[in-house]
Amino acid sequence: SQYSAVDTNPLSVYVMQPLWNKIIKLVPLWIAPNLLTFSGFVMILFNYFLISFYDWDYTASGTSPGLIPTWVWLFSAFTTFCAYALDSIDGKHARRTQSSTPLGELFDHGLDSWATSIFVLSFFSVCSRDNGKTGVSVYTMYIYLSIVLFNFMCSHWEKYNTGVLFLPWGYDISQVVLIAAYLLTGAAGVEIWQKPLLFGYYITDVLVILLIGFSLLLSFPQTLYNIHSAHLKKTLKNDSLYEGLLPLVSPLLLFVLLTVWVVLSPSNILAKQPRLFLWMVGVAFSNVICKVIICQMSSTQPELFHWFLFPLALVVYAAISGLLGWTEEAVLGVVTALVTAAHVHYGVCVGRQLSEHLNIYIFSLKKRVQE
Repeated sequence: SQYSAVDTNPLSVYVMQPLWNKIIKLVPLWIAPNLLTFSGFVMILFNYFLISFYDWDYTASGTSPGLIPTWVWLFSAFTTFCAYALDSIDGKHARRTQSSTPLGELFDHGLDSWATSIFVLSFFSVCSRDNGKTGVSVYTMYIYLSIVLFNFMCSHWEKYNTGVLFLPWGYDISQVVLIAAYLLTGAAGVEIWQKPLLFGYYITDVLVILLIGFSLLLSFPQTLYNIHSAHLKKTLKNDSLYEGLLPLVSPLLLFVLLTVWVVLSPSNILAKQPRLFLWMVGVAFSNVICKVIICQMSSTQPELFHWFLFPLALVVYAAISGLLGWTEEAVLGVVTALVTAAHVHYGVCVGRQLSEHLNIYIFSLKKRVQE
């Protein structure tokens, strides 16, 4: 299917797009667009592991403010800007080199679906977790992450039904806010997040309120409106309500299972291992959404239940019934490692199949030689 996306955000249209159009002129024509996409993702990943090294349990900013060096925050601002730029110019570069392919579209959105959670998890180190005085609770972190992923899911669910990706306004705004937040932290130290801003509210509270407001009042209604107007224009891809709602079943069940584990965990797993648990949430979500993106691109129907829901349901049952006992943390570690490995393996296999099918290399503009 032909790729189509609509972007109406004034920040994007008037500020960022002219900037990207200047930056793209610096990119040599022999570089493959997927290489740009992948480089941005690797930078986000590297930055995430760097922050994790200094702040594994999200307490560094709250307990000993100097624990994460200033250069890490400045490096975070730099990598976030680079990833944002590379993600914004990869499509332009593909059109410029006449190498736009379904593989590129999948590569871009597939990595975005994973990067979305990594951005959020890196940012949590800025606000730090609740220590009684400042910070946000791990449950707020979980809800925050879920809302961001819900927004991402909505735009691809909308594309599945309308064939058009309506780029959410939140994307450009969130990237600019993230970069500004890292620069501010680098300049003023993490202490700035620990002082009340207005009426006893902290900056982090304001950001959470803004995020929830943006999602529930802007993004989600916009999605429903776009699907509804496609229905009125009779341009919907799916005739039946069942088919239209099908891609939502697995992500919602995934969310229900994970939330049950969070709320009913005997050892309070989220408080014990927030980084592992939230990472696992992001990867599992990304895998579920990648299948929806593939179905949307190939005009096929997604399966009702994603395979991962079955082993997860068993693990959650074993955890909340007390069967796992003191091994709950270790089991979470194993589940996280397996889900991550499965997701990477899935990505590599899909990439290989598509590159063979389309007779192109993933990271090079040279054509494959036909055997």
